[in-house]
This record gives sequence, C-alpha cells and structure tokens, in this order.
Amino acid sequence: MKEPTLGNPQNTIAVLQKYNFVFQKKFGQNFLIDTHVLDKIIRAAEITKDDFVLEIGPGIGTMTQYLACAAGKVAAVEIDRALIPILEDTLDGYDNVTIINNDILKVDIAKLAEEENGGRPIKVVANLPYYITTPIIMGLFEKHVPLKSITVMVQKEVADRMQTGPGSKDYGALSLAVQYYAEPYIVANVPPNCFMPRPKVGSAVIRLDRYEEPPVKVRDEKMMFRIIRASFNQRRKTLANGLKNSPELDFTKEETEAAILSLGKGASVRGEALTLEEFAKLSDKLTEIRS
Repeated sequence: MKEPTLGNPQNTIAVLQKYNFVFQKKFGQNFLIDTHVLDKIIRAAEITKDDFVLEIGPGIGTMTQYLACAAGKVAAVEIDRALIPILEDTLDGYDNVTIINNDILKVDIAKLAEEENGGRPIKVVANLPYYITTPIIMGLFEKHVPLKSITVMVQKEVADRMQTGPGSKDYGALSLAVQYYAEPYIVANVPPNCFMPRPKVGSAVIRLDRYEEPPVKVRDEKMMFRIIRASFNQRRKTLANGLKNSPELDFTKEETEAAILSLGKGASVRGEALTLEEFAKLSDKLTEIRS
C-alpha cells in the first residue's frame, strides 16, 4: 500500500493543474490541504483493518488515501463526474478502494453494507459539502443504515448545533434528531486556511457514535419528530402556538395545552426549553390522547 501523497498544497495543486480541474460551486467543493487535520480525522474515527468505511465526497482522493491505508475496505461516493478520472489516478495502487460515481442521497447504503461488509455496522468518514450536510446525516440515521459511527467535517456552526443542549440559541430540531440517534462530540475546530478554495466560515470535525438503542423511549418516533419540527419552526412562539400552527399536526388547542401542562413546565414554555426526554413524553401524551 502506497503512502498518501496528497494533503499538502503543492501536490493538490499539481493534480488539479494536470487535469485542468474547475471547482464546482454547486457541489460545495473545498478540498483539505492539511495533513495534521487528516491524521486527526483518521485517529478520531478509530479506523482499523476490520472496518469498512464509506467516504462521501472524496474530491481528488486526499482523505481516501489516508482511509485506504487505515481501513480494510473503502467505498468513496463522488457526485462530480469530472473527478472520477482524477480519483482513478490518485487512488491507483490502493486496491481496497471502490469509487462510486453517484449522488449519496440516491445510494442504497444498507445494500452496500450488506454486500461489502456482510451487513455489519460501517463507519462513515467525510469532508461533507456544507449545503447538504443535514440531509446526508439525517438520511443515514433515518434509513436505519447499519452504522457504528460518523466522523465528518462540517461547518462549525452546524457542529455546535448538533451537540448543544436546551436553552442555547443553537439548540433546535437538528440537535434533538442527532442526539436521539447518536452521541456527538467535537473532535477539532478547523480554520478556513486548511482548505482549497478557502471557505468563508470555520469548520469542525464532529464524531457521532450511533446508539444501539435511542436514549429515550417513545411510542411513535415519527410523531415525536413532527412535534419537534413544529416547535422550532417559529422559534419566537410558545410551544403551544408552534404546535397549533403546524400543518403536520392536527391536535386541538385543548389537547395541545393539556399535554404541555402535563410536563409541569407551564403553558407559555417554548420548544427550546425542552429536553429530548420531555419531547418524548409530550409525544406519548398526544399519541395517548388520540388512541
């Protein structure tokens, strides 16, 4: 197995020039050019030769080379057709990597895990395109893909939202959804100068360890997430008003108020004050009223 050659600016520029590569804004392409950050990501993901790793958006294959050296097998899913010949070149000699030219949101990841890893939990490692971070992460969780962990580079602000708790301005539907499925922790903050081209915002590496069982029990998972979305859709409104105005819910004002009062929080409480456990209780209460 060859040592990684990418990850420093000179080699990255050389590859881009060789292929006259043009960055595509629509794909949110920012390539990592810092070997320390790459090492940190691989370490944080705790990749071993027993692991099958799914990489999303490999770009020119910088992190893919590092993953190939650490993992048993790597599948790299890249949407930009212009990058495929580059990846075939930079990953030549790494015989444990499969390149898939597709949109990650259209890939049947459970099937991939079944075929490549015998259905055992996989690890996801990626420098995610910022415009599509949330749909990718939620897709992995909601489709119940067999996952061990997700270690990803995301916008700093999104990483903060994923790990924050009630009462903070960053707390919202994403915090609750991520924390229902996984335990998040921020591994490293990464400044813009570690990328080419430089993004306008800071980034962070966050690791999400998938729970075997969610930390709260709820009778109807989908109902709970409808309630969570409704309560954060209009942040300045009280929880009761948020639930009443939601097109996804059809409880009466009385039903909503009774369920909120049962939490012992007072009628004018806002969604951002509730913990995941309280949202589960609220959901169960409303489900009970209707059943």
